Amino acid sequence: MKKTVFQINRMDCPSEENLVRVKLDGVAGIRHLDFDIPNRQLTVFHDGQPDQIELRIGELDLDSKTMKTEEVDDIPFDEDRRSQRKLLWIVLAINFGFFAIEMTTGFISGSMGLIADSLDMLADAFVYAISLFAVGGTLARKRNVARLAGYFQITLAVVGFIEVVRRFIGVEELPDFLTMIIVSTLALAANGFCLYLLQKSKSKDAHMQASTIFTSNDVIINLGVITAGILVNLIGSNKPDLIIGTVVFVVVIRGAIKILRLGR
Repeated sequence: MKKTVFQINRMDCPSEENLVRVKLDGVAGIRHLDFDIPNRQLTVFHDGQPDQIELRIGELDLDSKTMKTEEVDDIPFDEDRRSQRKLLWIVLAINFGFFAIEMTTGFISGSMGLIADSLDMLADAFVYAISLFAVGGTLARKRNVARLAGYFQITLAVVGFIEVVRRFIGVEELPDFLTMIIVSTLALAANGFCLYLLQKSKSKDAHMQASTIFTSNDVIINLGVITAGILVNLIGSNKPDLIIGTVVFVVVIRGAIKILRLGR
């Protein structure tokens, strides 16, 4: 068995990881993929030469190069993934649950920040769902799920942008700052709990590392919405809420575009 290490400089989030996984799906001889997202490296354990693997990764245009290939002893890749899958399902459920909560309270309170944050939660849930739902499925199935998720997110984000523009140029409507702060604080606590569970697992598995990165970003966004709620109360304007909503919508669209790349 051989081990080939690839440096993939533009692989900095879970979307690129899934992009690589889908691209390598079905390549004969691959035994195991070990992603190191912080260092932007991929280690492939495989039989035979790495030429086909290198070609597939190169087609993604992620600024990749082969670092080294070496012979290694056979490794029994039989680690129990049941606990990891269970943990990812928990994170997915929390993200989807808070998507529903923030979307509902966002409409009730009139907060674009909460609505945008709910879509970010949904984006995370989509990525986890693609990783879990499509496991063992065909390549076509994975691509179909990715395309559906990506287009759905973009549609929701565009609708959100239109509403932000309407509120910017229309009669100013103050969102309920207290609801913004309370719901975002609960979401912050939920994401903090997810981050604790993910870090506690100390897993080097790619999906676990990817989930940790996504959850860390969610914590930052939650803090942004809380800050916007405080500013809405202090200055008596809806502009902080609209600004944070716009920023998060941009993040959601960028994430959706990356997910769509999985459907190619």
